Amino acid sequence: MTAFSKLLSGAAIGLAVAVTGGTAFAETPANMLVIANRIDDITTLDPAQSFEFAGSDVVRNVYGKLVNFDATDLESGYGPDLAESWEVSEDGKTITFTMREGVTFHSGNPVTAEDAEFSLRRAVILNKTPAFILTQFGFTPENVEETIVADGNTLTITTDKRYATSFILNCLTATIGAIVDKKLVMENEVDGDMGNTWLSTNSAGSGPYQIQSWKPNESVTMTSNPDFYMGAPAMERVIVRHVQESASQRLLLERGDIDIARNLNPEDIAGIRDADGVVISEELKGRLMYASFNQKHPELSKPQVRQAMKYLIDYEGMRDSFLNGQYTIHQNFLPQTYLGSVKENPFTLDIEKAKALLQEAGVPEGLTIEAGVREAQERIEIAQTMQNAMAQVGITMNITVGTAAQILGRYRARELDMYLGAWGPDYPDPQTNAGTFAYNPDNSDEAGATGYLAWRNAWDTGGLSAQVDAAVTEGDTEKRAQMYRDIQADFRENSPFAIMFQQIEQSALRDNVKNFSTGQAITAAAYWEVTK
Repeated sequence: MTAFSKLLSGAAIGLAVAVTGGTAFAETPANMLVIANRIDDITTLDPAQSFEFAGSDVVRNVYGKLVNFDATDLESGYGPDLAESWEVSEDGKTITFTMREGVTFHSGNPVTAEDAEFSLRRAVILNKTPAFILTQFGFTPENVEETIVADGNTLTITTDKRYATSFILNCLTATIGAIVDKKLVMENEVDGDMGNTWLSTNSAGSGPYQIQSWKPNESVTMTSNPDFYMGAPAMERVIVRHVQESASQRLLLERGDIDIARNLNPEDIAGIRDADGVVISEELKGRLMYASFNQKHPELSKPQVRQAMKYLIDYEGMRDSFLNGQYTIHQNFLPQTYLGSVKENPFTLDIEKAKALLQEAGVPEGLTIEAGVREAQERIEIAQTMQNAMAQVGITMNITVGTAAQILGRYRARELDMYLGAWGPDYPDPQTNAGTFAYNPDNSDEAGATGYLAWRNAWDTGGLSAQVDAAVTEGDTEKRAQMYRDIQADFRENSPFAIMFQQIEQSALRDNVKNFSTGQAITAAAYWEVTK
């Protein structure tokens, strides 16, 4: 019997019934965009805390930032947004931003340098999961009054040492760099939480959209901001519906009930590719699919076992079957197109080599591990394929399937023996992944549920943390790129991560939908660019 368990809430089950049993409605209005997507990973809409894929899509469309990324120009990455310009001091430690004048929040309040000061200080003080993106520059709750300072129409940030300027600016394009309306947020503060509870379900931004409602595991509805400084969006309302199953998304698209289906499997893509009124969009994304192994486990922490696990994955078989057209083999933590990315993929399915490594490590017969997997078809199929390979070397892999929130919660608490999941870049700089996969300055349990994936797997990274620290301060671009190549070479061989695939996102669209992009390598959509 295959070991397989599920953690499903009644709400999720009810939603599945509603989607498959609902009544069809007319084609969506010309000024409305309706999207089917898996959004069960959203746990909060506060940009100081949001750290999941679907949440990033929402924040990107609701909030402005000092600088923002251009998904079509990853070589530069960042560009002006709420800050129209900036200057860097001679020592490279201080950046002074001049705010764009005349921009207002959805509330009507003006966007000021004081709001930017409050937003960045708030993110550091709250110290939620993504806070490391800012605190890595030496910002702390104790020093933000001196290191993040507004003065009239300018905001100055001062880092603890010189970093590559491009690295700092790219980090500010991350979700946590969103600028919130200080006046509105503090009007909704409860017990000193700086508006964290209120912002989890509301918005206080200046972007092209504002949140009308978020119903967990059901939908997010956004309405347009007619005063958006770049111009009012053509789509006056955006509704993202949580639809778990590929077949249900396809049916909704074919009926005209939705404009975009974002999670169709290869079979449904093939089945709908030549359908009237439908087009398929393909983009190489920065999202990586990986398996990781908890180094608290006495057997999984052995170097030979870490190696063996990478030879128990049928990379080619999965790519050419149920992942066909939607993933390419990639075994490195930097996605293709990023500075320092490499194409070395040394691991293949090799049962005999894995057996030899396990024997060398002295792994006892009957080893059993638990793998946590989000309820998504392709991830479950990947897990089952790995389960079958492990059975051939005497390892029982029990699969626990749950919602993204359930599985991520256990992963972040270091409770799972194995985790199968996906990771997408937070900003267009190589440090975004080096600083999560290969960096872990404090491996103690007391460090808390940080955003470092290395920490979640209880891996102290050896000397890689120091190498990552060195790479972020290197000003020579080619030298910096080579440093990341070297880090990845060590990581491939020695880490408890088996990186397997890079995503090629295939979206199915009604043919009247124009200018939709999922963000290319950055993994965040820009709904305000869409027209019909």
